[in-house]
Amino acid sequence: MGSVQINPKTRKLLHEGTVIPAHPLALNEWRELDERRQRALTRYYIASGAGGIAIGVHTTQFEIRDSKINLFEDVLRLAAEEVNEANLSRPFIKVAGICGPTKQALKEAALAASLGYDLGLLSMGGLEHLSEEDLLKRTESVAEVIPVFGFYLQPSVGGRVFSYDFWQKFVEIPGVMAIKIAPFNRYQTIDVVRAVCHSSRRDEIALYTGNDDNIVIDLLTTYRFQVNGKTVEKQIVGGLLGHWAVWTKKAVELFQEIKNIRNAHKQIPAALLQRAVEITDANAALFDAANQFKGCIAGIHEVLRRQGLLEGIWCLNPKETLSPGQKEEIERIYREYPHLHDDDFVRKNLDHWLAGS
Repeated sequence: MGSVQINPKTRKLLHEGTVIPAHPLALNEWRELDERRQRALTRYYIASGAGGIAIGVHTTQFEIRDSKINLFEDVLRLAAEEVNEANLSRPFIKVAGICGPTKQALKEAALAASLGYDLGLLSMGGLEHLSEEDLLKRTESVAEVIPVFGFYLQPSVGGRVFSYDFWQKFVEIPGVMAIKIAPFNRYQTIDVVRAVCHSSRRDEIALYTGNDDNIVIDLLTTYRFQVNGKTVEKQIVGGLLGHWAVWTKKAVELFQEIKNIRNAHKQIPAALLQRAVEITDANAALFDAANQFKGCIAGIHEVLRRQGLLEGIWCLNPKETLSPGQKEEIERIYREYPHLHDDDFVRKNLDHWLAGS
């Protein structure tokens, strides 16, 4: 169990921390895959300096797995092809979303592994009929096929709340190599970090924020716990975020700024804390927090549409679109926080990414 390993350079990057955008799905007006723009998005993330991508995840739309749509393999293959064709001299982490009951999860894990993905982001959403013990056994099974990136998903978009005992057992599974902490809840975030700090595998697990409402603070914080009379510290080293699917170049610059402060043990500048508030405010607009996140994918699409990376904001589910007032909120954050977007970078490179040359 847990015998599947990843490339040492990839593992080193995973533990040092990096920017991993959650990859959206590019559709045309008939709600069919727009392969040209799908490839362009991957090129954008690579050119922005991201350290990886996560695809087949919530931001890619879970409906890609529906038998009538059947896009799961296509989007994983396209992204993997673009990463390979980029011929990067640096490590780049490929993460595939994995969902469903054990049989489905194992099938998706095997496909991801066959396409060269490094880790599987294992969602536990939509499995309310399974007990915590059942989910632990499912994780053990998947970890035999592909290294596992655990995922604590917020309840408002299909996740559930887990006990501290669950996380204590989860982190002892040998194949778990990272955890995306995304409950959008400070108490539940601490549960995961504390469980890792108390684990015999604490040095083998990299922690990533998925708390799009608290990105900067998560990345600046050192967690400290007393374990058997000794002080154990752990940091959330990077982010796997839907928020970073847009303005990715700026996200990479921000992350490097945070990393420099962290590594040099510098005092946190007040200006960076202010930017943390600005980013959370921007996320409220992008993710449609005012309407229980109903427009979160459409909000990401709207920014990419404005930049020209997407043709429109279409989702596979026609009912999934911007909420009333959300477009105006996105316009507001564009006005108020022009330093957060990377429109100039996209403008200079868009034709190149779309041409694929």
